[in-house]
Amino acid sequence: MRLLGAHLSIAGGVSKSIERGVSLGCAAIQIFTGFSNRWHSKPIPDEQLCAFRQQRDRLKVIFAHNNYLINLASPEPVISSRSYESMLEEMERAQALGLPYLVIHPGSHLGRGEEEGLRAVAQHLNSLFADTRGSCLRILLETTAGQGSNLGYRFEHLAKIISSVHSPERVGICFDTCHVFAAGYDLRTQQGYEKTFLEFDRLIGTSAIFAFHLNDSKYELGSRKDRHEHIGQGLLGMEAFRLLLNDERFAHVPMVIETPKGKGGFSGGLSEDKRNLAVLRSLIITEAFPSLPDESL
Repeated sequence: MRLLGAHLSIAGGVSKSIERGVSLGCAAIQIFTGFSNRWHSKPIPDEQLCAFRQQRDRLKVIFAHNNYLINLASPEPVISSRSYESMLEEMERAQALGLPYLVIHPGSHLGRGEEEGLRAVAQHLNSLFADTRGSCLRILLETTAGQGSNLGYRFEHLAKIISSVHSPERVGICFDTCHVFAAGYDLRTQQGYEKTFLEFDRLIGTSAIFAFHLNDSKYELGSRKDRHEHIGQGLLGMEAFRLLLNDERFAHVPMVIETPKGKGGFSGGLSEDKRNLAVLRSLIITEAFPSLPDESL
């Protein structure tokens, strides 16, 4: 069974994301555990933790994405310190929920240079792992489009971070299709797809991929622009998703969409998610999926 799902809202409490996932027929979901655009979020109340734990088994995999302000590569001392503190809070909330993974963007070097930025990320991760010794939470470095001074748009960047971390068993990769395409890796043909994953396997190993973000791209190959599009409606196109969804190496890896939500944003985009998930399910050759609920979203 392919572990398809979506990034869903926790509005009304973290357990509500599970209910939304079940309504979409998801096997996996990604959530924010707090605010997506603030440095700090309050600890999750005990009653919400309890409700979440009671419903967690309704889905195969639930994992988290950290807030967008965190930049572990920042050369600015204040931002670096805030990023560390905020990241530690993110890890503690994910651990409290019993989640296996927390997805992070490697960060932006902001002019200090890629090597120094990558070194800073690894140093922060080493400190974070020391401060959370005994935790089972795995940090997933997300592939990026390379916009601005963002790190992680080359597989070599991710390999460098992993090789510099003292606890590599606590690190993995989240592979974003839009970002990889925008960074210059062509997934649109069988030849391009195989070339991309051969390169990834040589540098990192496909076994290090613990999650996928399935997004089409508004911009062309190598644009270095991070703009997601609905599945099959962008410049990445349908074939890349067909190849990925039928690749047996990733049969048990969660794959969630982060496609545009429409006017309602995370709280009101379930109908858009339903359409994108239906398109993806239609591309799977080897297995059947249960029908989605008939009720209107």
